[in-house]
Amino acid sequence: MFMNYYTIKDLEALSGIKAHTIRIWEKRYGLLVPERTDTNIRFYTDEELKHLLNVAALVKRGHKISKVALYSQQRIQEEVLKLNQQTSSLDDFIDQLIIHIINFDTEKFEALLDRLQERLGFEKMVTELIFPLFSKVGIYWQIGSLFPAQEHMVSNLVRQRIILETTRFKPAMNAKTVLLFLPENEMHELSLLFSQYLVLKYNYRAIYLGQNVPFSDLTGLADQKLIELVVTVFVNAMKREQLEKYLKDLSALFKSQPIFVSGLQIRLHEPQLPSNVSFINNADVFREELLKIASIPRV
Repeated sequence: MFMNYYTIKDLEALSGIKAHTIRIWEKRYGLLVPERTDTNIRFYTDEELKHLLNVAALVKRGHKISKVALYSQQRIQEEVLKLNQQTSSLDDFIDQLIIHIINFDTEKFEALLDRLQERLGFEKMVTELIFPLFSKVGIYWQIGSLFPAQEHMVSNLVRQRIILETTRFKPAMNAKTVLLFLPENEMHELSLLFSQYLVLKYNYRAIYLGQNVPFSDLTGLADQKLIELVVTVFVNAMKREQLEKYLKDLSALFKSQPIFVSGLQIRLHEPQLPSNVSFINNADVFREELLKIASIPRV
């Protein structure tokens, strides 16, 4: 079976427990037993990572490490399961969801999301829990702690949930229309799906093109007077000059429509934006802009 290996810095990043504290737990309680490379560098296995995540979840909720260190594996798992039934911070819930992802436990992942959606409401769950969760999933993926299959699994579970909520809205036929798409080679769809949810909620119609849309495919839509707003997202790595050229070309193509852009690459590069392009940095700003456009009479 394939096994991942982690440095103590990896464990610190993933668990939120400082490396110095992890070393103390090792020496004082024998919590982890790292192996060593030929060059005497300590490393840790998948099982040790899972064990630390469970222990960290309990300690963060007030359990004494001196007591947790004496628990059997079964007792630790039982105590972690109890966390699902207690009031927790969003960080605690994210940690629990990560554990379910690592274990491929779709039933517990879905059950916890059901509880959180009932407690927080759908929109707050997405913005304050799901999006931060995927930021953490990205860290796990980068250091090899999550398989691509696990990332695909959780992405599809969340995708289905957003689509289900989106089907609840039926805008009027004469509603203003928003075009939503991801540029070519861009596959990270969850943010765009949530944008579509908000678009429909605020009584717009949506033309949703989805992932990996070649620029040439947009040209046939540019002259459509029914499109009154364009929305897209940039996540995949690209150079600043490439991003600025794409935005300039998009602005020229949809010169009469406002264009809303978001995503990691916009935050990272802070590109110069054409006059009709706006950076939307969170869902609250997007809602406000949708309400503004909805109030502008058609020409």
